[in-house]
Amino acid sequence: MTELRGVGIGLGVAQGPIARMAEPLPAPSDAPSTSSPEDETARVRDAVAAVARELEARGAQAGGAAQDVLEAQAMMAEDPSLESEIDARIGAGKTAEFAVFDAFASFRDTLSAMGGYLGERAADLDDVAQRVIARLRGVAAPGVPDPGHPFVLVAKDLAPADTALLDLDKVLALVTTEGGPTSHTAILAREKSIVAVVGVAGAKDLREGETVIVDAASGVVTTSPTPDELDRAQNRAEARASAASAPITPGALADGTAIPLLANLGNPAGAAEAVALGAEGVGLFRTEFLFLSSGSAPTIDQQKESYTALLSAFPGKKVVVRVLDAGADKPLPFLNDAHEENPALGLRGIRALRASEDILREQLTALAEADAATRATPEGPADLWVMAPMVATVEETSYFTALARDYGIRTAGVMVEVPSSALLADRVLAHADFASIGTNDLTQYTMAADRLLGSVASFQDPWHPAVLRLIREVGDAGRLHGKPVGICGEAAADPLLAVVLVGLGATSLSMAPTALADVRASLLQFSLDDARRVAEAALAADDAASARDAAREAAAAPITATIQKETVS
Repeated sequence: MTELRGVGIGLGVAQGPIARMAEPLPAPSDAPSTSSPEDETARVRDAVAAVARELEARGAQAGGAAQDVLEAQAMMAEDPSLESEIDARIGAGKTAEFAVFDAFASFRDTLSAMGGYLGERAADLDDVAQRVIARLRGVAAPGVPDPGHPFVLVAKDLAPADTALLDLDKVLALVTTEGGPTSHTAILAREKSIVAVVGVAGAKDLREGETVIVDAASGVVTTSPTPDELDRAQNRAEARASAASAPITPGALADGTAIPLLANLGNPAGAAEAVALGAEGVGLFRTEFLFLSSGSAPTIDQQKESYTALLSAFPGKKVVVRVLDAGADKPLPFLNDAHEENPALGLRGIRALRASEDILREQLTALAEADAATRATPEGPADLWVMAPMVATVEETSYFTALARDYGIRTAGVMVEVPSSALLADRVLAHADFASIGTNDLTQYTMAADRLLGSVASFQDPWHPAVLRLIREVGDAGRLHGKPVGICGEAAADPLLAVVLVGLGATSLSMAPTALADVRASLLQFSLDDARRVAEAALAADDAASARDAAREAAAAPITATIQKETVS
């Protein structure tokens, strides 16, 4: 038996034989074309169009976050600049296959050098290029294998187009050698409730057909398991399935301390599923979907319609809306189209909104009108909270909360995603009604590691004690002022880390709806004192991996103590 370690996604456990992703297609030869440039160009146009339409179709079928990713890939395939690069190579006598291969490789290298969001998209270019070349050759694109039986899929990483349409009756679990907790694979696995362990370096040596146990709760892949280990894993899987089908209860600790479990949503269309999965409200509603699909800002009436639909879906429950968070990986021509060398540190979030204040004022107007329009809901109106993104200073806090209240917003808060606002949380919360911690960005800025850059993914871990200390600062400030502190980053979806976050002072947790059941079950195992003790164990560690291990060891202590007490008695 060997244990290979990585980062687990969720609490699931699965077992089965391995099937590996096929190797990439071999690079095309640089031999001169024997066809005319016109014929080669026509072949490329047809292949690129077919691949783009296929990606769009997969996205429409998958929905959710996968659709956004795949539509972005389709746009990438038909990028005019890339088309010109391909045409130039064909004009120089190259084959369609080599022209695509070389042009995409050149673009990929350029994007990699740029870093940030564009750097992360370099891997997506590789996937698109493979699909176009496969189409030109008349062969199947490398993708998910089909061995004819259920299997554990092992890959270097998964392209979004493959992850989006996994057959969950066949794919028992995912194991990748690369990626971290915020990678596309991790996000989509969490969204689809797939058992997954990512960043398992040793998985490259796993053999085809070999039986393994994939334990996401502990982040371990066990090779050559014994029959007893297989039985225990199966029992755990069955117990988890039974717990997931149990009646949904409000989020709480074992001692009855209420910890509301909320949903992260990017569109009102996701509200019904969130409610069905037990969301007690919305902890983060991203409004970017209204802005990203247009060359101009949506009107007040268009915004009001969407916000009204959202609020109507959660009568009597808290709904936290984040005003537009644009810039960095989400540039908008009507907000900020100036080139920035490092957009993650540029004019984004509340900074961009202050520079185009009319957009912020229109958004606050639409939110206030939607709130007023839903006041007469029979079950009671939704409790609208509004927050600003990327707040870095006390002055920005004061500016936003005062403006929001001028427009009739009763509860105005800020997102804590920048270390400065965490360190000054006691002063920030003197002005704001609440704080919501975005752990993805807070980790990025604390660790100086771009959250979308694969080469530094190992640093992008919210378990790092430096990040946990900043979260504790905000939790302490919340207690000092008697104000709520929520978590709405990916960290809240980690069942054990959720316990730590509560121990650090979080009063609510918001996550992808599919993670709610696992987090609810995890919280019920601990009292508030337990959570604080587990959090202190993590804080005492030197790095993310040891913090995770320390928390896991501390979390087992209450169970061990109970067993010992029962044995003595």
